[in-house]
Amino acid sequence: MCLWKRVKPGQRAVHGLRGASRTMTLLQQAGAAILLVLITLSLQCGGAAALILWIRSIPRETREVQVFRCAALVMQTTVAVIVLHGIVILLWAGCYRWLCLPSWESSFYFSASSYATVGYGDVVLPSKWRLLGPLESMVGMLMSGVSIGLLFAAVTHLADGDSRSRLPLHSEPMTADHIGPRQRRRCYFGRSRSKVMS
Repeated sequence: MCLWKRVKPGQRAVHGLRGASRTMTLLQQAGAAILLVLITLSLQCGGAAALILWIRSIPRETREVQVFRCAALVMQTTVAVIVLHGIVILLWAGCYRWLCLPSWESSFYFSASSYATVGYGDVVLPSKWRLLGPLESMVGMLMSGVSIGLLFAAVTHLADGDSRSRLPLHSEPMTADHIGPRQRRRCYFGRSRSKVMS
């Protein structure tokens, strides 16, 4: 029994075109994915930076325990984070609508369920663009982690008004009095390694 079939020259050309088509599809998916991830990171990092600056600008007199004021600040931060995630979901939905899905409703629904890593499966991307769904899920999970960190920072900022554990906006030079034995050891070894390497 022969495993090799004799292929006509025209069939080889068709097979070559299919391989080129797959390569082009992969390049299109990679290009769209890179662009979407870069825009998503820009939006999320810009929004996070704005939220951090806003949280740090809260006047000291509001940091005292005032239940309604603190609750309002946490709610404002939470709403800002939700709006930021909504903008990112809308960005991905716009891409899905432009590339492959027939309506805005299905695009937004698919984007929101992918971003939240729910993924019901009732709306599915065409096979040409199917790698974008898991990528959006991964980005959504990472950006949700960043948002949880922001909310934690907001609550910590309200609870620890004058704590030294907060990171300063501008770095301040430290003296040996502020450095403990473990940090001194790290500084010493860090210097000795750099002297040896240079």
